Amino acid sequence: MDQMNNEQKIKLSKKGKIHFENVDFYLDLFAHIKYYRQKAGITQEELASRAELSRPFLSALESKTQVRGMTMETFFSICRALDVPPAKFFEPLP
Repeated sequence: MDQMNNEQKIKLSKKGKIHFENVDFYLDLFAHIKYYRQKAGITQEELASRAELSRPFLSALESKTQVRGMTMETFFSICRALDVPPAKFFEPLP
């Protein structure tokens, strides 16, 4: 995922949508979640159910305009639900 520059981060923050200093890392991680979900051929609803999350929360995670924090427990639940090792989420996407 392309790195966002500080000016882009500030613009997004001023809109009130993104408030994380490391937004580029979050967006990259969430792009991985979407990629592996689609690769597994499952819907957001199915992944949310498997990971015991709400579908709107998962949808927000996969969105490029909404950045939300998540706990490590939530991240690991998503990894298990997708049967993808956590380290894979920090490697470049194919």
